[in-house]
Amino acid sequence: MTDSVPADRAVPGPESATGPADAADWLTLPDVAERLDVSISKVHQMIRDRELIAVRRDGVRRMPADLVANETVLKHLPGVLNLLTDAGYDDEAALRWLYEPDDTLPGASPAKALGGDQAREVKRRAQALGF
Repeated sequence: MTDSVPADRAVPGPESATGPADAADWLTLPDVAERLDVSISKVHQMIRDRELIAVRRDGVRRMPADLVANETVLKHLPGVLNLLTDAGYDDEAALRWLYEPDDTLPGASPAKALGGDQAREVKRRAQALGF
């Protein structure tokens, strides 16, 4: 699940942290569990099942808060995460891809577009990465 990215898709390391710039926009796993009203064990299972993505920031596993819409995970996030994994992306690279600026999408990034009408377009682009 956390294999390295193929050399032709290599991106800068975690020191160039991509995702929300404000620390308040990151949730720790206990925060995610509380927001989703599930146990921390269930959150870990959701990460293993590619329903959620978490990366280490300052030594603590966190995830961007905007990937958890209210009391649910963004509807298309698990599908996109699976497509990115199939394309050889590890968690850090998948997160970078989700937050890479893209002026052709509403919200200017795939992560922001997942919550709107362009979710299918984001899934199509993620699927195309595998070819």
